[in-house]
Amino acid sequence: MNHEVQTFVFAHRGSKCNRPENTLASFREAVRVHSDGIELDVHLSNDGELIVIHDEKIDRTTTGKGLVRKMTVAELKRFDAGSWFKEDFRGEKIPILSEVLSLLTDLHFTGSLNIEIKTDKYHYPDIEKKLSVLMKSQQWPFTHLYSSFNIDSLKILSEIEPDVELSYLTNNRLKKIENGLLTDFITSIHPRKSYAFKHPVLTALSNKPVRLWTVNSESEMRQAFHENVAGIITDYPEQAIRIRNQIQKQPDYTR
Repeated sequence: MNHEVQTFVFAHRGSKCNRPENTLASFREAVRVHSDGIELDVHLSNDGELIVIHDEKIDRTTTGKGLVRKMTVAELKRFDAGSWFKEDFRGEKIPILSEVLSLLTDLHFTGSLNIEIKTDKYHYPDIEKKLSVLMKSQQWPFTHLYSSFNIDSLKILSEIEPDVELSYLTNNRLKKIENGLLTDFITSIHPRKSYAFKHPVLTALSNKPVRLWTVNSESEMRQAFHENVAGIITDYPEQAIRIRNQIQKQPDYTR
């Protein structure tokens, strides 16, 4: 008898292991390997566009330098966002969120899009409203959720988009996790992977879905699947899906 592992696999910034993170190439690869979900990060440009990039500065992942919030989309698009990773990806650009949504729609992605709002270091004015307006502008073929380390951003989103899933990102401070579990508008918790591995009973008893980041080694993947957490966020989605499929074929697998 085969057993079902219900843990969703989210591709962290797309397929970050073999494509430049948070680029269209990375998201295209995440869809190709049949990721259940895709995680990405959003900031706001100087001219009010939702920019898909992890850092507040563009220095690490492009050929340019400077703060996202100080540049217009046209300025951001001048820089290469792929060659830092591998020369094969020269020509990749920093995408705006609407470009990613269009790509996922064209690729018939029907999973879950996890949009992390990067307001924990700088709270971009009205970023929550801009994001919600875009996500509600049409019926997408995929579902979406918002995640953030900034609980204030999640609170704002709960008021303007009350039916959406809101995930509280934490660095495993138990008080913050407890706060997330007790806060009505928080619907799921995204702690570091070590939380679930150190506190498997608490994780299993959680009244809200728990998704772990960033789960990259085979042993961690197997442990997460064994605990059957709601989801893992990984740089290696293809490997994670392969391991999950192997586990589900094992007749003696028990949860």
